[in-house]
Amino acid sequence: MPANVSRILIIGPAWVGDMVMAQSLYLTLKQTNPPCQIDVVAPTWSLALLTRMPQVRRGIELPVGHQQLGLGARWQLGRNLRQEHYDLAIVLPRSFKAALVPWFAGVPRRRGYRGEMRYGVINDMRRLDKSLLTQTVQRFVALGTTTDLVAPPSIPTPALTIDPANQQRVLASLGLHTNTPLVAMMPGAEYGPAKQWPIADYRELAHRCVEQNRQVWIFGSAREQALGAAISHGLVNVVNLCGNTTLVDAVDLLSLAQVAVTNDSGLMHIAAATGVPVVALYGSSTPAYTPPLSSHAKVIYHALACSPCFARTCRFGHTRCLTGIGVDEVEAAVHALW
Repeated sequence: MPANVSRILIIGPAWVGDMVMAQSLYLTLKQTNPPCQIDVVAPTWSLALLTRMPQVRRGIELPVGHQQLGLGARWQLGRNLRQEHYDLAIVLPRSFKAALVPWFAGVPRRRGYRGEMRYGVINDMRRLDKSLLTQTVQRFVALGTTTDLVAPPSIPTPALTIDPANQQRVLASLGLHTNTPLVAMMPGAEYGPAKQWPIADYRELAHRCVEQNRQVWIFGSAREQALGAAISHGLVNVVNLCGNTTLVDAVDLLSLAQVAVTNDSGLMHIAAATGVPVVALYGSSTPAYTPPLSSHAKVIYHALACSPCFARTCRFGHTRCLTGIGVDEVEAAVHALW
């Protein structure tokens, strides 16, 4: 990136995991041009998460729902951002509408991948070589380079900052303690059930952890509260936190765990970015595309003939890619990382 590029506008992704992986791009930009200032246009839910990325100067709310055009709102936001005089915009989503804000903002260089006939609104168009850039995070980081690549880029590891004061506040408000070794579990997956290890297996693993004098905290959104309840019901030292924490609360609490067991989900990427060792369970997706970005991760993926299908629900109705992962196998991975 030329040294004179000092103000960069990023149009961020719409998924939790992608937002965490995008930090690798911000790290790359800072490594290349340390004085640069990075602002990120992002959904409302992700603004607090961006405050845990020191490379980002500020998050800017995109007041438009996911998959909504919201042409007037995008135009107004772009006009408001004209006064910032950004040198470069990087558009991570490949949709036409995602490229509109920097165009309306008059950013002179607007970089992104070819997609949805964005010629003009994107004037630094990159060809996406999926055989070279196999991982989502590689595709993000590649947009921080000046030209198309001939080899995959090196990937800086995301690292979310921890707020000790908020951590203690949340511990106290939820009546939690850290006197007993902690296993974190994330049984949900926003994408769909084809990415979710069976709840009965999570419950059996939680039972075994308790028998080994470990406590279990279950993380997830309010929509996953029933999943957490099914795991925790009747088990001592198993706490269902689903729906009881914000995203940044989860960041602070996950950092206290000795190990996390998780589906391929946004919380998997958050856990990895806090530095906690992660056991990551893959079904319809593949670690070749969205791996946990951590040197302290153990991936369990059986790679069946029908995998990866990237389906929300199993078209065969059996989800053997996940049901075939036994509790013994996951427990062994937990012990290996402990």
